[in-house]
Amino acid sequence: MGVFDRKKERIDELARSGSTAVLERTDEAGAIKDSEGVSLFASAWRRLRRNPMFLFGLAIVAIFLFVALFAPLLARHNPVTQYLISEVTPNTPIPPAQPGFPLGGDDQGRDLLSRLIWGSRQTLLVGVGATIAGLAGGLILGTLAGALGGWVDSVVMRIVDVMLSVPSLLLAVSVAVLFGQASQWTVILAIGIAQVPIFARLLRGSMLAQRGSDHVLAARALGVPERSIVFRHMLPNSLGPVLVQATMVVATSIIDAAALSFLGLGNPDDSSPEWGQMLGNSEQFIDTYPHMAFYPAICIIVVALGFTLVGESLREALDPKSRR
Repeated sequence: MGVFDRKKERIDELARSGSTAVLERTDEAGAIKDSEGVSLFASAWRRLRRNPMFLFGLAIVAIFLFVALFAPLLARHNPVTQYLISEVTPNTPIPPAQPGFPLGGDDQGRDLLSRLIWGSRQTLLVGVGATIAGLAGGLILGTLAGALGGWVDSVVMRIVDVMLSVPSLLLAVSVAVLFGQASQWTVILAIGIAQVPIFARLLRGSMLAQRGSDHVLAARALGVPERSIVFRHMLPNSLGPVLVQATMVVATSIIDAAALSFLGLGNPDDSSPEWGQMLGNSEQFIDTYPHMAFYPAICIIVVALGFTLVGESLREALDPKSRR
């Protein structure tokens, strides 16, 4: 074998070994790791449980719900009984703090701490009730606009635009005045109506995005009835942003309820205490006894902060455009 033949054989051997290495590296690069897929909600939960703002807000909401649900066990006194009425005088209309009554009483001799604890129940009822009312109305209008389109969409959106042009609190005040006799349910309905355009516009946008999606087009191509497409494909896939918004609307509803009560449009029956109502009743004592307004106000602020933090964290975790 000549020198030329040995060099040629050596070159062929190197080429074969090099090709094998390249193929091995190519196989490794193209190999798909054997790992389980992660759903959107599982991926969102992984981010949420590492988010300190979400955990802080969740802790506030959990404490609020615990106090509201177990108010009869946590409150030491009946919120209606006038235990300290003998200490209410023209010179001292508000009984001071004393043993058994750490926050003192109100102008009718009732235990202030017990009324704050019981007030969490009514505040939760107003916030959740107004959110459900607004969500129900928004679902109806948003579904009609997003599913039917055309002139229906135009009419619904013009109504929504008119409602959005009025500040939500001013709209709630106007609706509450129209009811005439103020009550807890008129407050819930007034705030709920003011929240309808927010949900309607958000759901309509989500449904319009779903109309051009592949699975909706495939369902239409297969001859699936339009009603089934709307309620089985478009609407369920459009509810995510709406439900996240509902979490933040609870905070807005609690604040608006407090504002209505402060303006004298809230529930006049104080036998069932509510934080906004307590804040409104404290107006006449705010100069001399500021703690009467401070305690319900700080409760409203902290709870609204908790729901807002939870809602914002959920929105960031579920929306790919806002992920950090």
